[in-house]
Amino acid sequence: MSVAPRVLYSVEGPLAWLKLNRPDKLNAVDAATIAELNAALDQAEADERVRVILIEGAGRAFSSGFDLDMGVGDETANATPDQLREIMRRELRRDFDIILRFWDSPKVTIAAVHGYCLGSAMEISMACDLTVASGDCRFGEPEVQFGSGIVALLLPWICGPKRAKEMLLTGMDKVSAAQAEAWGLVNRVVEAGKLHEAARELALSIAQNDQLAVRLTKRAINQGYDTAGMRKALLDALDLDVQIESTETPESKAFNEIMETQGVRAAIAWRRSQFG
Repeated sequence: MSVAPRVLYSVEGPLAWLKLNRPDKLNAVDAATIAELNAALDQAEADERVRVILIEGAGRAFSSGFDLDMGVGDETANATPDQLREIMRRELRRDFDIILRFWDSPKVTIAAVHGYCLGSAMEISMACDLTVASGDCRFGEPEVQFGSGIVALLLPWICGPKRAKEMLLTGMDKVSAAQAEAWGLVNRVVEAGKLHEAARELALSIAQNDQLAVRLTKRAINQGYDTAGMRKALLDALDLDVQIESTETPESKAFNEIMETQGVRAAIAWRRSQFG
């Protein structure tokens, strides 16, 4: 039996569309999805016809984020602390790299998000050059609720430290599209049924411009962030994320045991009950 592709790829004139295609899982991004995203980006970047790359999600959400199950259970079962850190570093670096591909792409990238845009999926949307959101979209970075860290810590660079700390330290996961627009996380908010067309119109308005000028202007903007130290800061933050994911505390052990036996909601309820 054939397995449905996790990423649908299509070309419309100067536009390449990447559609996350795990609607039954709210388009949660796993290792197979990352591999298909890399292949789709390779194809779009190599196609001289393509001037703008867009990413969207099938079903009722853009994406709920990266899978909590990193698929390394067998590897970590008997791993030493040093081995565990290296396993986590490998997995997190793979996640980090796919997020930054949208930032680093030589072509303009646009995210069209709806439903849920959470965790590392929100980081993908921020890594895109532009983001269009439907009015029903909810944004969030709930990682601390699960004892996890941020893979690509773009948020402070996009909306500033105060708002980033509020979202990241509280684990906010119900930020409205209007609030996200006010915070600078999205460029435009449109009616739910008009998201695809609005993203398409924005992409075409870029595609009709001189492509050398567009490409080098994007590079100039991104180089400014590198000069300010963003790349090093992101990599330093990734090192701290490795520490978060590979360090077990009494609290994290109890949380994970409840999550494995009773589910995520029960584990979060337990954590909240400890502190009122």
